[in-house]
Amino acid sequence: MTNPPPPLWPVPPPAPPPYGHPYAPPALNGFALASLLVGLLCFPPLGVVLAIVALVQTAKRGERGRGLAACGLAVSLVMTAVMVFAVPRVAHTLFDRARALGALEPYEDVEGELTDIDELRAGECFNVPGGDLLEEDPFVYRIACTRVHDAEITASTTLSGPRFPGVEELKRSANEDCWRAQDAYAMDTWALPPYAEMFYFAPSPESWGDGDRRVVCVIGTAEQEHTGSLRNDAGMLKPEQVTFLHAMNEADQALGGSPEEDVEDALVEYLAWARRVDEALAAESRMLDGAKGRPELAGPAGVQKERVEAARRQWQKAARASDPDAFSEAWSRALAELPVAAEKALRGAYGLSTTVPPWLGEAERDGPSVESVRL
Repeated sequence: MTNPPPPLWPVPPPAPPPYGHPYAPPALNGFALASLLVGLLCFPPLGVVLAIVALVQTAKRGERGRGLAACGLAVSLVMTAVMVFAVPRVAHTLFDRARALGALEPYEDVEGELTDIDELRAGECFNVPGGDLLEEDPFVYRIACTRVHDAEITASTTLSGPRFPGVEELKRSANEDCWRAQDAYAMDTWALPPYAEMFYFAPSPESWGDGDRRVVCVIGTAEQEHTGSLRNDAGMLKPEQVTFLHAMNEADQALGGSPEEDVEDALVEYLAWARRVDEALAAESRMLDGAKGRPELAGPAGVQKERVEAARRQWQKAARASDPDAFSEAWSRALAELPVAAEKALRGAYGLSTTVPPWLGEAERDGPSVESVRL
């Protein structure tokens, strides 16, 4: 056997690897890539955690991905901020839209059509779940006033101004405006059922930021099953009745506007209030002068005018009082000068309700212990 012929040229041996080992780049840290993907597409708070872990591991292990982890951290922080501040507002808006469109029907046992309360106008009636009109943002179901309902709209207005007026100021103005709206909507206040109450829905600081500017005034009748509209405005009354009720309601508004603090703590405010009451009673007295010219009204109108003038003299003393005791004494005498019986007779002469409402009972006209004639 012969050996194979030698190659025509020699074959050199393979070169040894440099430094004795083959080169391999550092591994990419898996948390670095995950932090970017999770922060951008999934759950940003988790992306923040993964990015921090990746930064620590790349520093200790010499792995690649430190820049990717830093980018993931930045993206995750931004997306987390978006979640915290933007998502709730968007969700609330979408929820309200869906609710208004009827896509959400959480209370199937409430009669009526689910409606955004801002779409309701004066004269419309509605129900709320459980009849709870104290709920800040209730589900509202429009229903015909001829059917049993929880409330009736008396006014719906839009506030102006770029800034939220403050909770206390908004409560004060809404309370005053809604009482006036109710008095204009149901002018014969004595004709309202005893379970009828004034409520309003107003913007909160949070909803104001979302563009909510509506104040909705209502008469609530949820305490009992009520059907029919309570509307009894100027268009439904005789001109002389409107003139009389306007003056009487203004006087009631003034009487009900006493300061919230005790007279000992707010004498100056009480003095100003006494002047406002005197002015309202002066307007009532002028109205009664005109009523005395009508034979069917002359007797009761004359009696009421005498009582009003006697009450004015006491309110004027109250407005000049130098100390709380003097004010309280004049206040008590002023209220005693306006007996409900005289007003009842006059209302009967006008053909209006003679049922004395609970808020104007004789027991509630006995002096300074009464915080407000109308709460």
